[in-house]
Parts: sequence; C-alpha cells; structure tokens
Amino acid sequence: MRLGVLDVGSNTVHLLVVDAHSGARPLPAYSHKAELKLAELLDADGAISPDGIDRLSRTVADALQVAEDQGVEDLLPFATSAVREAANAEQVLARVADETGVKLEVLSGEDEARLTFLAARRWFGWSVGQLLLLDIGGGSLEMASGQDEEPDVAVSLPLGAGRLTAGWLPEDPPDTSDVRALRRHVRAEIARVAGEFNRFNPPDHVVGTSKTFKQLARITGAARTAEGPYVERKLTRASLEEWVPQLADLPAAERAELPGVSEGRARQLVAGALVAEGALEIFRVQEVTICPWALREGVILRRLDHLRRA
Repeated sequence: MRLGVLDVGSNTVHLLVVDAHSGARPLPAYSHKAELKLAELLDADGAISPDGIDRLSRTVADALQVAEDQGVEDLLPFATSAVREAANAEQVLARVADETGVKLEVLSGEDEARLTFLAARRWFGWSVGQLLLLDIGGGSLEMASGQDEEPDVAVSLPLGAGRLTAGWLPEDPPDTSDVRALRRHVRAEIARVAGEFNRFNPPDHVVGTSKTFKQLARITGAARTAEGPYVERKLTRASLEEWVPQLADLPAAERAELPGVSEGRARQLVAGALVAEGALEIFRVQEVTICPWALREGVILRRLDHLRRA
C-alpha cells in the first residue's frame, strides 16, 4: 500500500510518500518539503501568529493535494514541538482540521524519542546491542537507549537547533560570549538527565538522526547523500570539537557554502553543533553512526505493525 507521512516540524512541513507492506522495508516513492520555520512564527506570548496559522493551513492543504496526486491511500499526519508547545495549540489544530480536513496527531517528546528509536533499531538490527539514539530537531533534542525495540529510557529536552538559535544566538555570526553561555546551558540540561541513562548498560552503538547530524557528518568528511543510504557515515567527537569554533566564526551565508549545508539550516548549525558536542561529551561518546531513518520512518513502522496485528 502507498502511505504518506505528513510531518509538521519546527523547521519544515515534510510529506514522505512510501510504498509499504507488512514485513517489508518501506520504499521511498516521493518527498515534498516546504520550509515554514514555525518556531520563528511565535508571538510574544508563545502562540503561533495568525499569519503563521494561515501559512500552516495553506502548506498542509498543498501537501494533501500532493498526497492525493501521488496516490496515497493512508495519510499519517503529525506535529511535533512547535505545535505541541504553542500557547494556542488547540486553536491551531482546530483551524487546520477545519480548513483542510487533516487532523494532526500531536506527538509528545517522549513519543518522538520512542518512534525514532524504533526506526533506528529496525535499520541497524539486533546485532548492534545496546543502542543510544540522539536526534536534534528544530525545537527539541530526543534521546533514547535500550536493547529492544522499545527503549528503556526516552527523554525529550527543549534543545532544538532552531529554538536555541532564536533564544540564545541572535547575532550573525554569533557573539563569543553568547556561544559560551549556550554551551554551558546545553551541557547542564543534558547532564541533568544523564543519570536516567547511566542506570542501564553503556551503549554498544550510538546513532545520530536528523538533518543536524547529517550536515555535521558531511562537513567532517562523510559521504554525500547522493552515494546512497547504505554507505556508512560517521561523526567523531574529535572532528566535531575541531569544527564547532570554526562554525561559530562564520556568518550563516558562508556556512551555507560548506558541503551538505542547506541555506535554510545554516543559521541553526552552530546551536545544533553545540548540542551534538555536548551530548557526546556528557555521554563519553567518541563517534556516532548516522542513521538514514528517523521519526517519519518510525511512524510508518508503527502503522505497519498495527496493520499486521489487526
């Protein structure tokens, strides 16, 4: 069957269309993205502005039309931290449903972590043992660890690259004192929950998902996306530590010229790199393997599992 996953995130609204069958690997068929940056469309009270709601509704309507054009039988629409934490979340959801007919499922941060962990576990399999997942989104950082498909611990922290850039790094390039302050904040937040992970066995394999990890790996020498999803891509702590100060010294326009860095994400990359560096340091991780599957694939896998049990 042809499934569509509509992901309303903090940075983009992404429709992923896959051909999926129970027990088989979902095969990507079509991808449609619109950069919305919902996290930047909040007013002083933390609500998504009227213009932001209008833009979101139009974007969802466009994605719905694309899904229909691509023959999607079952659409799985969901929203993450930008909508979840908006002061007017219920109003936003009602407007989108009323104007488009799409009822967005708002995932909790823990749900995000668990579903992304499921995707990483299915991608790498049981042979990697105890798995530690790190996912840096626009609004939040998700972390999960475990030996099975259901993690032993799953945590979400408000350490997304877009959120931190807007709140901590207003200048371009960022002020050195602001970078230092954000570095301290990130590490303190991660350290506060590290004990929840340290109660379990140390990880045998550490996985990074999300655009931030993919871009950082590409900058430090990993293979291009065009070389396919089965090429192993790594990000080492040593190379990341070398690059963080260099990224902080560059304006966003120059960061966008680096390998694998998109113009829309370039401004957020310093904050994302600080989160990645902090997580690797706190958890004493020397290298991360990049996983091509993440939250959207986790949502698809959950749906297929439910269909199989029905």
